[in-house]
Amino acid sequence: MKKLRDSQHSSPPTEGCPDTSGRGGSKQLIGYIYDQPFEFRPVIHLPYTPQLKLRARYFRRSGNLPEVKFWMEVHRKKFHGIDFDRQRVIGNYIVDFYVKRLGLVVEIDGSSHDYTLEYDRCRDEFLRSLGLKVYRISVEDVLYNLRFVLMGLENFILEHYGV
Repeated sequence: MKKLRDSQHSSPPTEGCPDTSGRGGSKQLIGYIYDQPFEFRPVIHLPYTPQLKLRARYFRRSGNLPEVKFWMEVHRKKFHGIDFDRQRVIGNYIVDFYVKRLGLVVEIDGSSHDYTLEYDRCRDEFLRSLGLKVYRISVEDVLYNLRFVLMGLENFILEHYGV
């Protein structure tokens, strides 16, 4: 009798079943937030301006306190197993945090954003036109209400990516 390879297993077909193999196909669950599943929804082929790479690296290294404080809570998949990038170049912009597997941009807004409302609006419009979602957090909330910020991010993910 001939042995079946993994790709030739005799299980029933998976039509209509979630694909959890990581090989594509139907929607793939990537994690849970308090027993609530959320889906893998990456945005592929984002535009990139190579000239901004050094500036993004500078921002990562210099880091301001709210960004560093948030980063300490989410890096190395500490936040529900979700992988965050810091100071990611997308198009002609550098975003504070980016979650590739969700197509999610997280921005921390300080007082400098009070005078750049039109710039932020155009920037968000561009990012959303790529299929990305944008979640904004205030500096004050990160500094003084970090648990509230993380709960808000959990709710946002479940609302927009939940099954």
